[in-house]
Amino acid sequence: MDPPGSSRLLPRDVWRIPKTREKGWYLALMAPNVKGPGYCWLDPSRLYCNQQGLQDCITDLLQPFWEDPIDLVAGIDAMGFILGAAIANTLQKGFLAIRKAGHLCVETYTQPYTDYSSRQKVMEVRTDAITPGVAAICIEDSEGGRWIQAQYKCSHCVPNHLMPQFNQHQLESFSTLGMRHSLV
Repeated sequence: MDPPGSSRLLPRDVWRIPKTREKGWYLALMAPNVKGPGYCWLDPSRLYCNQQGLQDCITDLLQPFWEDPIDLVAGIDAMGFILGAAIANTLQKGFLAIRKAGHLCVETYTQPYTDYSSRQKVMEVRTDAITPGVAAICIEDSEGGRWIQAQYKCSHCVPNHLMPQFNQHQLESFSTLGMRHSLV
């Protein structure tokens, strides 16, 4: 990857920071799935490449929790490890990895779930390390998303006017790439 200030133009300017940074400005850094079924509908890794975007995303996610005592930050395998670890570092707290089943050699709680490719899977977490609380880049308007919001204090960084785009798995920013996501 080219560093900031290099002469090579990237397909998206992941280094550019807008003069005015409204909540969610960094969501346009996410890229659509171009590989087809079996992959998530978007890829947030470019968001993680932009230092200011990552920082603003973390600030937005933590906004409702600033007054709450936070003991530990958890992230779900695998992209959640990146954001979760960055949040834990910001808060100067520990990080707990919620893993796909079969990776932990200690006592665990398990939970079946359906992943983005509609496959049934199981995740697991240590039994000695968790208490409730949820924050996510986006909680979709789905059965699982509604259940999470009913059970836990939640935060996400998607402004209300962009939620329909997330629920339809088609961000307007994808069109600036000349791409349409139609793989759902």
